[in-house]
Amino acid sequence: MGVSTRDTAATIQKASMTKGLVLLFAFCCGAIVANIYYAQPIISLIAPDIGMSSGRASFIVSLTQIGYALGLFFLVPLADLVENRRLMIATIVITIFSLVAAGLSKQPSVFLVVSALIGFSSVSVQMLIPLAAHLTPEESRGRVVGGIMGGLLLGILLARPLSSLVADHLGWRAVFIGAAALMLVISIVIGMTMPKWQPTHRASYGQLLMSLGQLFCHEPVLRQRALYQGLMFAAFSLFWTAVPLILSREFGLTQSQIAIFSLVGAIGAIAAPISGRLADAGHTRRASQLAMVLGVLSFLPAFINPFYGVIGLAVTGIALDFAVQMNMVLGQRAVYALGIANRGRLNALYMISIFIGGAIGSSVASSLYEHAGWLAIAAVGSGLSLVALVVFSVVSRRTRTGAMLKMNNG
Repeated sequence: MGVSTRDTAATIQKASMTKGLVLLFAFCCGAIVANIYYAQPIISLIAPDIGMSSGRASFIVSLTQIGYALGLFFLVPLADLVENRRLMIATIVITIFSLVAAGLSKQPSVFLVVSALIGFSSVSVQMLIPLAAHLTPEESRGRVVGGIMGGLLLGILLARPLSSLVADHLGWRAVFIGAAALMLVISIVIGMTMPKWQPTHRASYGQLLMSLGQLFCHEPVLRQRALYQGLMFAAFSLFWTAVPLILSREFGLTQSQIAIFSLVGAIGAIAAPISGRLADAGHTRRASQLAMVLGVLSFLPAFINPFYGVIGLAVTGIALDFAVQMNMVLGQRAVYALGIANRGRLNALYMISIFIGGAIGSSVASSLYEHAGWLAIAAVGSGLSLVALVVFSVVSRRTRTGAMLKMNNG
């Protein structure tokens, strides 16, 4: 199953990441990750049509997220074992059938099962990103990964408004059927254009899964970066889960208007290539600090003027998205530098931690807003980024002190 290091090096030279391939990876990442979020803004339309009670409707979102977490744990590590292009196409095929089944479903139980499968199989996006890192030389890896992560963030941000608009005009089933058609096109494009990557790892699948805990325990950079981004993404999910409630109740916006508002967050995607270039230039520490400071300050308008309106919310959304995207790319580049043979599993662990943070943020958003209002959302969101900043500052100081002691002793 494995190939020699020499063969692997030759593969990298023959299949470098051209600008066209970077754009293709970015588009595929955005389109695939969007599958996880399509149902979120339209569960109120789905539930009554398939005979599901409003109380159970939230299970659609929960099971999709649970499926994604399981996919990160059980499927993504296979990227260190199985030829990557074949693995991605296989998972996308599962996604296609799951999306079609969701679009045709008329039973609540069936829809819940396929929702979990949609999440489970959509982790192919987390195989694309390590593959791009494999195919990119060290000096430009941050720029390439940053560009691709920009596509991923755009997919996350655009999925909800796109889903709302399509459902308003064509019905909710068209959302899933259209997504399935897009996945079919992507699977064909990947098969025709994406280079093969055969990992050199010779361990069994069971050994790969067992090694996840060892990697997490033995790699402090992974643990630190997972914590920083988990906290930042919790603030991100907290904000974007609460915003529709605020816009509809306090400002009277319709579903379509809220969808249009959500588009402002896409501006934050420009952080990805910027942060990638900063990392390539050796400014990872300062750029990370800047991202976390911006995360803290993004909620500041709420405390200056609690009634600062839709424009203020848009400013917060843009600044927060920029900060979260910037920190994610910087963290991902640092994690990928830990070892070429382990990138699939390192990425899985990094993304699982981020997913946990996002799930916690979104799960408390509505209840926090109901009981304490928008200022509580702003305080908690700012506080989460502040915790990340404090921990990062302490770790950075210890690292610099340790490095100076080694130099003096040497």
